[in-house]
Amino acid sequence: MQTHSRAFNPILYLFSLFYGFGVYVRNFLFDYHFLPTTKFDIPIIAVGNITVGGTGKTPHTEYILQYLGSQMHIAVLSRGYKRKTRGFQFGDEHTTAAIIGDEPFQMKWKFPNVFVAVDADRRRGIEHIIRQNTEHPIEAIILDDAYQHRYVEPSLNILIVDCNRLITEDSLLPYGRLREQAYNKYRANIVIVSKCDKGLQPIDYNVIKKKLALFPYQTIYFTTYGYGSFYPLFPQKENAISLTKEELCSLSLLVVTGIALPVNMHEYLHVYCPNLNTLEFPDHYIFKKKDYRAIAKEFDKLEGEKRIVVTEKDAARLLNNPLLPEELKPYIYVLPIKVEFINDQAPLFNRQILSYVGKN
Repeated sequence: MQTHSRAFNPILYLFSLFYGFGVYVRNFLFDYHFLPTTKFDIPIIAVGNITVGGTGKTPHTEYILQYLGSQMHIAVLSRGYKRKTRGFQFGDEHTTAAIIGDEPFQMKWKFPNVFVAVDADRRRGIEHIIRQNTEHPIEAIILDDAYQHRYVEPSLNILIVDCNRLITEDSLLPYGRLREQAYNKYRANIVIVSKCDKGLQPIDYNVIKKKLALFPYQTIYFTTYGYGSFYPLFPQKENAISLTKEELCSLSLLVVTGIALPVNMHEYLHVYCPNLNTLEFPDHYIFKKKDYRAIAKEFDKLEGEKRIVVTEKDAARLLNNPLLPEELKPYIYVLPIKVEFINDQAPLFNRQILSYVGKN
């Protein structure tokens, strides 16, 4: 568990006070019903965070999708951040990341049987999902990145907290990275502490629990990241080459990322591949023609056998992009991230999720 310190900036701190007052007023209006909240008859599971970026919402949402999707007909609704469309959109065989956003496209790509939709207005989005699935009714809806979207009252509220930057040790935007005051954790039924070191000791868990100071009605879980097997982004290419973890030691890798915190992925790959090169772009970055030229230039510099490795989130933006050079496609491989519960907590979490869906 890391600690973060910052130099005091009075201007940013002053702005954070104004921002915090605005957030406080908004939550007050919802808490005391001056602003309307809609409760639906269908089970709604909201997954979100209080921190800006990088807590692991998408891998945890996908974990829930995989678990519930194997047992019932479910849908996931996101706002579709950085998409090039507006209003309600749903994923089908013709969908691209530009239509519904990179993370929703990633979910549709990985879970084709799940109904994936986007709409900035979550109430309208839920109503559309219900209307479009009358023949085969949706049994539960997962709201992605919806902890601050209070116009919908979820059946279950899941808050993701980064182990390396606990919300109780952070500050409001723009001085810190909090979207709202840490005490608003009270709205969560479940708190998941993500990105934990697998070597955490029992005393570390107790320290984290004490710092978060959760309420008796809240359940806490601890997760870490694991990585799946590499797979080619373009398997149809005739000259696509295999890639396994064991082969990395003899290869040169170019790791291209457009995610919030790629350091964990870099550290994982560096264990197996000493010749590791990286190109980092901002989170949700839309690759442009000059970026592909930069990627190709860096790839050409590598010696010997070489590959390009990307995350699934970045793969969603590369897959249907006409600007991606054809000569790079056979060498691009995807490294999937997966959530792993620590201390055998997965069965307990699964039962709690299923129980909430059944009760609602």
